[in-house]
Amino acid sequence: MESFINSWQQLPFHISPSLFSIGSFQLRYYSLMYIVGFAIAYFLTLYRIKNEKYEYSAEIIQDYLIWAMLGVILGARLGEVLIYNFGYFIHHPLEIFLPFSFSNGIRFTGISGMSYHGGVIGVVLVSVFFLRKRKINFWKFADLIVPSIPLGYTFGRIGNFTNGELFGRITTMPWGMYFPLDQTHSLRHPSQLYEAFLEGIFLFVVLWLMKKKKYGDGWLLGLYIFGYGFVRFLMEFFREPDFMVGPISIGQVLCALMMAAGIIIIFWRRQVFVRAK
Repeated sequence: MESFINSWQQLPFHISPSLFSIGSFQLRYYSLMYIVGFAIAYFLTLYRIKNEKYEYSAEIIQDYLIWAMLGVILGARLGEVLIYNFGYFIHHPLEIFLPFSFSNGIRFTGISGMSYHGGVIGVVLVSVFFLRKRKINFWKFADLIVPSIPLGYTFGRIGNFTNGELFGRITTMPWGMYFPLDQTHSLRHPSQLYEAFLEGIFLFVVLWLMKKKKYGDGWLLGLYIFGYGFVRFLMEFFREPDFMVGPISIGQVLCALMMAAGIIIIFWRRQVFVRAK
């Protein structure tokens, strides 16, 4: 048993974050996870269109996901820069969107550092623009898409795990792990795996079971925003915080705002639905 626990705790040291590398260029599993996440959202959405008689075509979903992918990447990157690492990037502006480090010569590093909350803002703005242009009801379309999204988080968090990043706080629990990027060499919560289950599988099951409830267009979007904010708020107790705002982390502040926004949307869309009946 002791041998198994030791092997488990050292597991991150035996996982390569790269699928392959050519010189300084690396194709990381994390990059592939983004593609897998969008592919899952696409095929599950098509499943819903076919089985629940939505009027949207596959071409509309394809076009939307291209825009959504752009919004997620740009929003997540800018969120990382503005919220978490502004001091560094103000002196290294070329590294915001270029996959190179210019600190000691030119090195390929890939685009590292993405903020979930920035990604949400980015995809909302892009969605509003795209759906208005196509004259599609925002709330109804959002309720079609959001139940499929969390399952993609499972792969995203596994990507974080293979990268050895976003590890958790120091722990004495036997299922803790040592991570190569941790300069303190401490036993830590594998919080990426916790999040893969709760933000991904658990939230997906909840939304998928609730998707046929008729409480008005947009209420499912509100449930998703509240549900993710709530789960992520809890997970922040296990994640190593970027920085603290009083007794809580900056992530928990942002999640509290998400929960408030989710509750407002749920009740607002419910009232609209009741008045329309």
